[in-house]
Amino acid sequence: MAGKGFTLWFTGLSGAGKSTLSTVVADALAARGHAVERLDGDEIRKRLSRGLGFSKADRDENIRRIGFVARLLSRNGAVAIAAAISPYRDVRDEVRRDHDAPFIEIFVDCPLEALVKRDPKGLYAKALRGEIQNFSGVSDPYEPPLTPEITVHTDRESVEASRDLVIHYLQAQKLI
Repeated sequence: MAGKGFTLWFTGLSGAGKSTLSTVVADALAARGHAVERLDGDEIRKRLSRGLGFSKADRDENIRRIGFVARLLSRNGAVAIAAAISPYRDVRDEVRRDHDAPFIEIFVDCPLEALVKRDPKGLYAKALRGEIQNFSGVSDPYEPPLTPEITVHTDRESVEASRDLVIHYLQAQKLI
């Protein structure tokens, strides 16, 4: 099913579920015949943004690069799915403004307390002890979106329920 391209931009703190949710949404859209490309923040850092650090300037540049690729994909009919912390509101808004195709911001909301309890990689524990600098939500800011198109609450919703919220929104907007 060829269709109009658009970008789904998943933003939230580390461990909130952006990668997990973006994967199941991508699978659901691909099963419907859409051309889908996932741009995962961790993968982009290894390939497209290698060498960038975690200063605000480097984080902003990383998000601009992800946004540029998403823009190219979506304006050419693909569904671009970006899953990156993208902690700063101003650069997320800049990426939105630069888009030619619809841009849907999805706030993957999970309270810090829940993330600290989950912490499968031990990153929050290290950040809280000061062993990791510039950690979004702990020693560096995370600015949640003010008016995201969709908000999911991964501390109290199943992955399937969150996926369904995204799919229903896309159906209501006649994007799928």
